Amino acid sequence: MQVKSGRSLSSLQRKLQKVSLFSAPVLLLLSIASPAFAHHAMGGQTPTSIFEGLLSGLAHPIIGVDHFAFVIAVGLLASVTRQGFLSIFAFVIAALIGTGLHLANLNLPGAELLISGSILIFGCLLARKKALPVAAIAGLAAIAGLFHGYAYGEAIIGAGMPPLFAYLVGFTLTQLVIAISAWAVGCTLIRQQSATESLTAPLKTSGLVLVGIGLAFLTSELINLVLPAVA
Repeated sequence: MQVKSGRSLSSLQRKLQKVSLFSAPVLLLLSIASPAFAHHAMGGQTPTSIFEGLLSGLAHPIIGVDHFAFVIAVGLLASVTRQGFLSIFAFVIAALIGTGLHLANLNLPGAELLISGSILIFGCLLARKKALPVAAIAGLAAIAGLFHGYAYGEAIIGAGMPPLFAYLVGFTLTQLVIAISAWAVGCTLIRQQSATESLTAPLKTSGLVLVGIGLAFLTSELINLVLPAVA
């Protein structure tokens, strides 16, 4: 029975590694997709109804590849941290606050750079052999959440209260589902790993993939900053 279980785990790990390796170039290509599409489910239009607000909120963390990658990173990193689920809630709550800051016309400079950097940092942390204390991870997640939420706010500026509330509910639900799902997958792998492994190979591979995605976004943002200055 133990041998069969080990074979099943090895098979699962190989499959997850293949998925990670396949998804890396796909996500890297998506990372240079049209910014308008990547951040607006309504084609750049401000939601005018509860349905449009909810749809836009549900979609934003998914079609925005930078947001999607980071939410996955939060969930996976939470799985290798004791009481790591606290970092998920810290991120989600901070994202709501960040959106509020944007709607209140408070400026958070360098938001896109910090969003890209957050993916890179969390990817590096996931690829490490040892996790940081939960307080440190939750703190980093909260800081990142402020900037991710600030970016979310751009899509809802000018909307009325009903679509705004629906939008907030939508992206919060999506983030929770993605992060908790990633956390559950990570916890399952860790429970089944052998005593000699500090972190399963699929999680390390996922961390490296996230590093690549973060670098791609960060490079793109730096180019956008430098080229106008050169021109």
